[in-house]
Amino acid sequence: MWPLYAAGFTTAFGAHGIAANLGGHATGAVTSLLVLGGLLALYDGAEVLLKPVFGTLADRIGARPVLLGGLVAFAVTSALYVVADSPGWLWAARFGQGAAASAFSPSASALVARLNPAAKHGRAFGSYGFYKSIGYTLGPLLGGVLVWAGGLRLLFTVLAVLGAAVAGWAALAVPVVPPLPRARQTVLDLARRLADPAFLAPTAALAAATAALSVGVGFLPVSGRVAGLGTVATGAAVSVLAACSALVQPRAGRALDDGRLTTRTGLTAGLLLTAAGLACAMLPGLTGLLLAAAVIGAGTGLITPLGFAALAASTPPERLGQTMGAAELGRELGDAGGPLLVAVVASVTTLTHGYAALAALLALGPALSVVRRRAAAAG
Repeated sequence: MWPLYAAGFTTAFGAHGIAANLGGHATGAVTSLLVLGGLLALYDGAEVLLKPVFGTLADRIGARPVLLGGLVAFAVTSALYVVADSPGWLWAARFGQGAAASAFSPSASALVARLNPAAKHGRAFGSYGFYKSIGYTLGPLLGGVLVWAGGLRLLFTVLAVLGAAVAGWAALAVPVVPPLPRARQTVLDLARRLADPAFLAPTAALAAATAALSVGVGFLPVSGRVAGLGTVATGAAVSVLAACSALVQPRAGRALDDGRLTTRTGLTAGLLLTAAGLACAMLPGLTGLLLAAAVIGAGTGLITPLGFAALAASTPPERLGQTMGAAELGRELGDAGGPLLVAVVASVTTLTHGYAALAALLALGPALSVVRRRAAAAG
């Protein structure tokens, strides 16, 4: 399992480590905010397009080869920029990293499910999410130190070495998990399975959690600056968010496996907690900032392992790669859609109203679920 945790750390560290340092340190490559936005979107765009494709491929040929190929490709594309060091190659390397992560991220999730019995899926996904959150936390911090010491080329060098090391580790330690026989699936069968509430509910919760996490990382520092807080305080708030998410995930997974928490209860509580955290962001000053970070982190940390465990439990083992790829696509859409919603509302009104809009959207799901259950009980 450890190489799989390392793979989760790699994609998170690579995504946030570079994204946090492009604006200030990509001299000659970032010539405008539009160019910066394009470079930031390139990684996620590649993931949106390719994760379902590589997830399906993992089911067909086995998740381990796709995992290893993705890690090797991540190392190679990172090394390209180290060698070339030009704006054009920065675009190519960024897209290549996103494409490579599209291969090894859903494959790692599928292997987490295949290598653990169903009774331990909560713990397994909780631990996987913990190390991924550590990558999100250390990415901007350690990435900033590396860029300060040697520029973007040093950061890409570290990522190339990291990708190669994890690939070698996985080749030695992760056992061969052969693909399972699969019944023929038509497009209608796939659409029916992806439209099933057993897939839609946890995927929607995962997308909502990612949307809130992205909004917290991107907009809480803005709220801090508006309140007159310095970069240390705003940076600490983002670190609190990631740390709370990392700490909650293993505990939520254990509670699910031990029967102390059900998927429905946990996802509902996580969505309501996350919505409450966004409401806290509407409070002024450092208190509101830290409360928002802690509560959003706890809510998203509760949702993530339970959502993936629910998907693994409801998916035929021979289709795990496809399901994880489709679920990751939902998360990427949430990652892009959450900040976009808040930005649009904030541009018309204020950032406080943007937080309120996303909080209301997250609370709507649990509210509708309660209404449906009561209507069913009354009927």
